Amino acid sequence: MKTKILLVDDERDIVEFLQYNLVQEGFEVIIAYDGKEALAKISENPDLILLDIMMPNIDGYEVCRRVRATKGFEKTPIIFLTAKSGEYDEILGLELGASDYIQKPISPKKLIARVKSNLRKNEESGGKTLKSKIEAGPIVIDREQYIVYLRGKEKIFPRKEFEVLYYLASNPGKVFSRDTLLKDVWGTDVFVVDRTVDVHIRKIREKLDKDSDLIETIKGVGYRFKSVD
Repeated sequence: MKTKILLVDDERDIVEFLQYNLVQEGFEVIIAYDGKEALAKISENPDLILLDIMMPNIDGYEVCRRVRATKGFEKTPIIFLTAKSGEYDEILGLELGASDYIQKPISPKKLIARVKSNLRKNEESGGKTLKSKIEAGPIVIDREQYIVYLRGKEKIFPRKEFEVLYYLASNPGKVFSRDTLLKDVWGTDVFVVDRTVDVHIRKIREKLDKDSDLIETIKGVGYRFKSVD
């Protein structure tokens, strides 16, 4: 049985272009041209939803909120595909339950890679509910809000830095190699190099400031989040 993707966008040329590439990759594509039609078509049980934000009738944010509130769709991957580029818009989308946020224009190959990555992560998680909040010593990581509180002060992390921090903090004391972090956080279908992990770790430590030692380097192996009593 083919994997079903619900593609929602009010621009018909974009829909036609994306539909062609998704079908070529072996996906079954369900089409909706506005939010109202999208909500009607979730009855066809898509495995993933590609969702534009700016649409007539009901916008993408509201569609996402309603889909997440629908029984059986709590974990269905939802990828916002939008021309909106502001950080606020991305954070809002993630807070509403989106799995990913892609800015237009995007190459078909990159889009397919992100679709496959999100499908794989959902499959590997087996529908497991991740902790919405992690507390470890001076740090609180709120996954639902995509916000980190350090010694009571709010810190905003870009999405990938947040995901790396959350991943490590979810497994305190466990060492992860760069390859494992790349596979589990970025996915195997996205081309990134080992150096990418090092750069993200450095930026995370800069934001953690005096508590940067929460992220430990295990020479020749990888990184771990320090166990905190």
